[in-house]
Amino acid sequence: MRIGAHVDSTDPLGEAAARGAETVQFFLTDPQAWKDPEPRADADAVLAADVDVYIHAPYRINVATLNNRIRIPSRKLLLTHAQGAAALGAKGLIVHGGHVGSGEDVAVGFDNWRKTFEYGAKAGGFPTPILIENTAGGDNACARRFDALARLWEAIGDYEVGFCLDTCHAFAAGEDLLDAVDRIKAITGRIDLIHANGSKDPFDSGRDRHDNLGAGTIDPELIVAVVRAAGAPVVVETPGGVEGQGADIEFLRDRVGR
Repeated sequence: MRIGAHVDSTDPLGEAAARGAETVQFFLTDPQAWKDPEPRADADAVLAADVDVYIHAPYRINVATLNNRIRIPSRKLLLTHAQGAAALGAKGLIVHGGHVGSGEDVAVGFDNWRKTFEYGAKAGGFPTPILIENTAGGDNACARRFDALARLWEAIGDYEVGFCLDTCHAFAAGEDLLDAVDRIKAITGRIDLIHANGSKDPFDSGRDRHDNLGAGTIDPELIVAVVRAAGAPVVVETPGGVEGQGADIEFLRDRVGR
């Protein structure tokens, strides 16, 4: 099981080495911007390194929305970031499940996800696996509650799409972590990546605030149990930089083999 961290994109290999990370996740652009990624000077080094790479798509992407001004550029941005991720040999491009607006029919959001994969297929396919991540809040979200996730997979299950389980998000969304892996695999058939994060806020808070594994409101041994059950690579998106994330990586590495 490969364990690592989300790091700054300036020197991801250096950040990985400082944390003792076997996997590394980072953004290709400002996550709040509508920007296509540019070729990286360290691409050859990243490709040659014995570190598994995951890329997180910009937060602005929302392919589910009914707003054309957001949905259409979101589809295009998802494709260009998948292309940028492929240039680095990334194993997956993580993107949030998105949402529709207040009072709008979330079923349209699920269908917009289907149209996104249809768009990608017409463009020759997404060159990096798309891993949809569950989200923490929002009554109109496509991937907060697992029942919504099941409806999403009904719309997109015919496409080759992966899943990223975030422990903080599931906890904040009001989903019990004890059997989360079994319930998700019953829906998606797979878990490709775990975001092993503690939570600063209580169960079912709807708030997305990560904490270190020895802190916060989630029993860290419950996170360990999720990691063990999933058997997937792990990325911590926790605070504290090298020291905090390094400690979380060692915490998991020490326990997942038990």
